[in-house]
Amino acid sequence: MKVLENLAERIQGALRKLGSKGRLTENDVKEALREVRLALLEADVNFRVVKDFIEKVRQAAVGQEVLASLTPAQQVVKVVHEQLTALLGGGASRLTFAAEPPSVFALVGLQGAGKTTTAAKLAHLLVKQGKRPLLVAADVYRPAAVKQLEVLGAKLKVPVFSQGERDPVLIARAAVEKARREGFDVVLIDTAGRLHIDDEMMAELERLKAEVKPQETLLVVDAMTGQDAVTAAGAFQEKLGLDGVILTKLDGDARGGAALSVRAVTGVPIKFAGTGEGIDGLEVFHPERLASRILGMGDVLSLIEKAQETLNEETAKKLEQKLRREEFTLEDFRTQLKEVRKLGPLDQLLAHLPGWSQVKKVPGIEVDEKELTRVEAIISSMTVEERVHPEIIDGSRRRRIARGSGTTIQDVNRLLKQFNDMKKVLKQFGRLGKKGKTSLTLGPFAR
Repeated sequence: MKVLENLAERIQGALRKLGSKGRLTENDVKEALREVRLALLEADVNFRVVKDFIEKVRQAAVGQEVLASLTPAQQVVKVVHEQLTALLGGGASRLTFAAEPPSVFALVGLQGAGKTTTAAKLAHLLVKQGKRPLLVAADVYRPAAVKQLEVLGAKLKVPVFSQGERDPVLIARAAVEKARREGFDVVLIDTAGRLHIDDEMMAELERLKAEVKPQETLLVVDAMTGQDAVTAAGAFQEKLGLDGVILTKLDGDARGGAALSVRAVTGVPIKFAGTGEGIDGLEVFHPERLASRILGMGDVLSLIEKAQETLNEETAKKLEQKLRREEFTLEDFRTQLKEVRKLGPLDQLLAHLPGWSQVKKVPGIEVDEKELTRVEAIISSMTVEERVHPEIIDGSRRRRIARGSGTTIQDVNRLLKQFNDMKKVLKQFGRLGKKGKTSLTLGPFAR
């Protein structure tokens, strides 16, 4: 998540200094925590939250058990991880559904936070869980807000309830009645936002909440707005009473203060995090996993879950069988590339791996998304026969492939060499697998 990249580097740097010392003193820990404190403040984390967090870490980290242990630096990292996890909410918090449907969820927040898109993303997530949601267009003030939700709903094949510029409270009531009549088990209300908090806005939301009695009121917060988001969150909690927070734009380029402050300020859990522009860019928020990523420990669990959700298992099995029979072709390679790219941008995938923040600093190691596009274009410019039997690709064929893919002959030569090298390595793995010495793995298709 780009939003916490700079913060993560600063905190990891401060704690890395402790690892270079054989034994730790109380002053060593205090100096490291001073740097962590500055990093948090520069990331726009609420200063009261920072003060409380640093004090809790200090109390736990300067205890005799930590300083006298064989690996005191690791113990301090463990303490920081535990306190970061607690700061972010402790554990994942799920939606609670009504005993008798429909379950009503009201999405509230300031204009520009991404409520409408988030409502659609949440509907998509619930459909995958077997729910039948009804989206409700209750933002009658922002131009084209109703149309936007209708377009998103049509794309998802999720019905959208709208009644033009009628009173939003009456729209919400009519939507719940429709859901009850027609068997929708979830109602997602996209409420109106404002550019800033005002009494009229809050009064309307209070009336809506009293009328439809939502199972949960969820605040949608833009993670890129820093302390403004935290201030708004506090106001919504005081006036309305919240049940959860959804952080949007966590993949954006910002300092990350909202992500680390909003839970402590509101006292309600962060339930979901927006991680991309796509309709599937909404994930259950796992505090311990984000804490691990901030400390450079990676988040392999989320990567595995995303792979299991996204990748085609049948395709993976066929590829593995071809590898075992040493029949892997450029066509299969292109198929694998397409499957991997379904998981999202390459740099975001690699960010889930432990230590990636340090590995990517090594000279010569670069993540170039364009290279994948180039490789796919080259393979697509080949005939079926050339993909299956690349050894027939001579000079004239290479020139034709380069022209067709908008690349150079050198690019084509490099791909063919890399593919041949990869086949040799995969052949060795395949043979080892047949002998029972190891299992065959192929990146995200590992089984």
